[in-house]
Amino acid sequence: MANTTAVYARIDTGLKEHAEAILSQLGISPSSAIQMLYSQIVLENGMPFASRIPSFAPTAIGGMSQAEMDAELMKGLESLKSSRAYSADEVDAELHEEFGI
Repeated sequence: MANTTAVYARIDTGLKEHAEAILSQLGISPSSAIQMLYSQIVLENGMPFASRIPSFAPTAIGGMSQAEMDAELMKGLESLKSSRAYSADEVDAELHEEFGI
């Protein structure tokens, strides 16, 4: 058996359950996922994803009132009415250019 050690971390219960449900669908155990993350950190000599503060404040819909949600949805409708719609490829290109993802 390989020489192993335990890693303990405290994380939000809901986040853990959600992540483990996804991992289960992928056939990956939480331990394997952590092993994969650590392996990528070593390979990348850092985090395997961009870790920075976004240049904009994302809209958190969980804390919005119904009126705020309606206003955000209206922005989307107005955008579509003015023909400012983007394909998935255009959105991906914009995200890659702006945020490196």
